[in-house]
Amino acid sequence: MTPLLEVRDIAVRYKVRTPLFCRQRYLYAVNGISFTLEKGETLGLVGESGCGKSTLGRALVKLETPYRGGILLDGRDLVTARGKELKELRKKFQMIFQDPYGSLNPRLNIFSALDEVIALHFPGSRSQRLERAAELMEKVGLSPEALSRYPHQFSGGQRQRIGIARALAAEPEFIVADEPVSALDVSVQASIVNLLQDIQKESGTALLFIAHDLAVVEHISTRIMVMYLGNAVELAPSRQLAASPRHPYTQALLNAVPNLDKRDRHLPHLTGDVPSPLAPPAGCPFHPRCPYASEQCRKEKPFLQELPGEAGRFCACWHPLTNV
Repeated sequence: MTPLLEVRDIAVRYKVRTPLFCRQRYLYAVNGISFTLEKGETLGLVGESGCGKSTLGRALVKLETPYRGGILLDGRDLVTARGKELKELRKKFQMIFQDPYGSLNPRLNIFSALDEVIALHFPGSRSQRLERAAELMEKVGLSPEALSRYPHQFSGGQRQRIGIARALAAEPEFIVADEPVSALDVSVQASIVNLLQDIQKESGTALLFIAHDLAVVEHISTRIMVMYLGNAVELAPSRQLAASPRHPYTQALLNAVPNLDKRDRHLPHLTGDVPSPLAPPAGCPFHPRCPYASEQCRKEKPFLQELPGEAGRFCACWHPLTNV
């Protein structure tokens, strides 16, 4: 079966100011990532701040322009889509933003914020659109009576629910959730994650869930992809990745998760800082911090490939670990 979303060697870069008569320099935020997403699946995306997670998510919903690669949604290329074709495709994908405070216009009441999407994709009378907005509010656990209120009259968790309602207004097939719980209290995070799971079960929407918290990602995701310095370094089913990571960087991320009993974990301790994306190291981008780096790692860059004898597990490492 054709996957809902197919990402092929996608790369995003930004121009860096350079002196006159000098060669133009670029910052590579996303550097050649490929993966697929099935209908109704949740793919978790984790990595350190600045690794390119949000940039990748924004590129998938046309908020960033890739300079290389393709993004196929239902077999149609988002990168090259223009005009009427792009408008039709926009109905199929939406984004939930990280900041529940900055993602809503403070001058618009909640109905107006939802109606911007509803009127664009489902034109009808005002009463019909108001009814649709009320249904969306109930779906995310808020009272339809709150449609006349403004964003500043809601808590952070309620604003994020409104952001989710806005994303659902177009009835999308695919949603990018860019760290939707990171700005919320721990007590509120679980309710938002559970809401996303309930909506996904009901509608069958595919989800790219971006987060720092591996425990949350493992709970909600079918598979997890790990990014480092703009590159995908590991991709595996969530439980397998959490139980036995194959890439040293994934091991280090797991080691950073608070755990009362780490006696059974043989995880390395990282040293040094993340290299600058303006001057990435030769070979494997992780080798300056990897305790297992070899001469091959310093010279040749590994690419994400399926591990022999482990169907569905991919790792970008010359010496993937098996004794974890």
